[in-house]
Amino acid sequence: MTLNASLATAAAANPYGIDALWAQSDGVAKAVLLILVVMSAASWYVIVTKLLQQWRLNRQGRAAARDFWSAGSVNAGAARLPSQSLYRHVAEAGLEATRRHVGLRARVDFADWVELSLHRATERVQRQLATGLSVLATVGSTSPFVGLFGTVWGIYHALTAIGVAGQASIDKVAGPVGEALIMTALGLAVAVPAVLGYNWLLRRNGAALDELRDFAGELQAVLLGAAHEAAPAPAEAHDGAARPVGAAAAAA
Repeated sequence: MTLNASLATAAAANPYGIDALWAQSDGVAKAVLLILVVMSAASWYVIVTKLLQQWRLNRQGRAAARDFWSAGSVNAGAARLPSQSLYRHVAEAGLEATRRHVGLRARVDFADWVELSLHRATERVQRQLATGLSVLATVGSTSPFVGLFGTVWGIYHALTAIGVAGQASIDKVAGPVGEALIMTALGLAVAVPAVLGYNWLLRRNGAALDELRDFAGELQAVLLGAAHEAAPAPAEAHDGAARPVGAAAAAA
């Protein structure tokens, strides 16, 4: 008998392997295993996609620091950034704020209006970065209990096997107890990466958003400075009130 044939025979004779676990499990145990597999796949998908999203945002931040501030105006700086850049999205939100400061909006202080518009733009980016993190939180908090349910179900099978056999022999309880232990281990194996990934991504999101907020704060200062430079002198203002909005938009 060859070595491969011996290994195949030993694997077939082993009633406690993963294949045997799946073959001997009932519908409930298989459903628990499938749920844990789906949870693990979903958490790893979120972790990978969020890491790629954060990498792109950090790359966009480096491009903005390199290309945006050396431009002659905010319009020119925004045009230098890629169309998909979230930093360009914030810059265009600031420009749009200067153009929309008319009508009823003109009753709001110009500085407050620009700050509000940039804050809304950064909040939209924050919501994009936070999308999917609830999946990690849900998997990390529920998968141990899903595994625990599989454990309880396996112990129930062990007790049922003992009752049917009329004796607590090891061959009657080893399979169900092993199934129960595997369910517990799988539940923890799914939960730990999800919890660690959630905390790690949350910290990285905070660092990326800090960079974006710094950019928005500096952009706000530039827009206010342009509005101040474009504002007419007090003697030239009509009715004693200067309206720098159109000029500020042109200067930006």
